[in-house]
Amino acid sequence: MRHPAELNPTLDPGEVRPPAPGDPPALWTVDAARHATQAALAAPAVLDEEERRRAAAFRRTRDRDTYTVAHVALRMLLGAQLGLAPHRVDLVREACPLCGQAHGRPAVTGGRLHFSLSHSDRLVLLAFAAEPVGVDAEALPSARAAAEIAGALHPREATELGLLPPAERPAACARIWARKEAYLKGIGTGLARDPSLDYLGAAPGPVGVARWQVVDVAVPPGFAAAVASPSEMPPPSRKGG
Repeated sequence: MRHPAELNPTLDPGEVRPPAPGDPPALWTVDAARHATQAALAAPAVLDEEERRRAAAFRRTRDRDTYTVAHVALRMLLGAQLGLAPHRVDLVREACPLCGQAHGRPAVTGGRLHFSLSHSDRLVLLAFAAEPVGVDAEALPSARAAAEIAGALHPREATELGLLPPAERPAACARIWARKEAYLKGIGTGLARDPSLDYLGAAPGPVGVARWQVVDVAVPPGFAAAVASPSEMPPPSRKGG
């Protein structure tokens, strides 16, 4: 399990250097409930118009707070690593590998730094690397939701889940799905690629798939998370304080 750094309560990343080629991905977690007030105060000066519009569109306060915290933290960390004010970080979408349209990986203009962001409930997870990277965090599903998700998994994964005691299936399902989404984000397709095509499983230890490695991330109880990076890179490590 890889241990990310936790962003401090002021959302100030401090001195953070951008990862160099060959460095492992740097991982950060943010507790959205803990940072909601600070992020809301910073948002008008940090987020761009589209991000503010998306935040306002959430009906539930908790969802709006989590989105705002995630994107304020992302811009703070990107700005610190790029030597830019957070609001001056120019975010774009890369071309989708499947169709060529501009809905692939989110990216910084110029490709100087790669990143990935995920949030689930109150947990925000971010990764930064010199190469493409993907992260995903998942709250453990209910038993009923886990049974529904199993139908979208690789056949071997569905079989493995079915062999587990019922009480263990939600955690295993979340672990598989976090690995799967991290990998699909890393390759740039997201869920436009059928999630049943790739086997990642729930067994302990890193997983290799199509020249990528997927590693579980240590997160608070009630969640599962994973990070994916090209297999020639070293495994992710903790950065920051």
